[in-house]
Amino acid sequence: MVAEFVNQGAQVAALGRTLDKISQTVELAGGSGKVMGIRADVAVEVDVIAAIDQVIDRWGRIDLLCNNAGVLDSYRPAHEVTLDEWNDVMAANATGPFLMAKYTIPHMLKQGKGGIINVASTASFSAAGGGSAYTASKHAVLGLTRQLCFEYGALGIRVNAICPGATATPMAIPTTQTTTSPDMAAAVAKVPARRWCEPEEIAKMAAFLGSDEADYVHGSAYVIDGGWLTAAREAF
Repeated sequence: MVAEFVNQGAQVAALGRTLDKISQTVELAGGSGKVMGIRADVAVEVDVIAAIDQVIDRWGRIDLLCNNAGVLDSYRPAHEVTLDEWNDVMAANATGPFLMAKYTIPHMLKQGKGGIINVASTASFSAAGGGSAYTASKHAVLGLTRQLCFEYGALGIRVNAICPGATATPMAIPTTQTTTSPDMAAAVAKVPARRWCEPEEIAKMAAFLGSDEADYVHGSAYVIDGGWLTAAREAF
């Protein structure tokens, strides 16, 4: 996503909890002249405030917020899920987008225009995309998207969601496997597209939703899942 936004001419602040991965992202996306890397945990309020302050200090405005941070749960049945696991998943997946929006929106209101993209999931609509914590958190993201649209659409802020299915990222695919590994191939065997989504495909949708071409798109949830919600009934 960072690379795609840069390719579209944007200046991008990339937030993450791990400094070495942020540095890699900055380098791959064109260097510090176009990308500012910020170490921050989006579930921690003081981190969020400090990160947004850094962006405003450097560029003076925030035109687009893309809430893409997220974690998966253990897929265990609800009665086996610990409260710590529940809280960790909710913090990253639901509290993070809320805090980022909460402290970015005032700057967008001053500008009279802005956009927010929340990365939800097919698990925002159905079960089996994760365990109880993940599914509940992604339902929350979609609810937050709709509520923010209701509250701020008339004030110039567009809020939408992207809902990916099986996407070839390290969160979904263990480093010991590839999309063609037997377990991974089986995960999408009943998906109509018969393949995993590539991260670049999600990034292109984000670029569209963040552009003026999507100026009339408010409160929408764009499903990019290869048809999984339509046809599949098993967990990834």
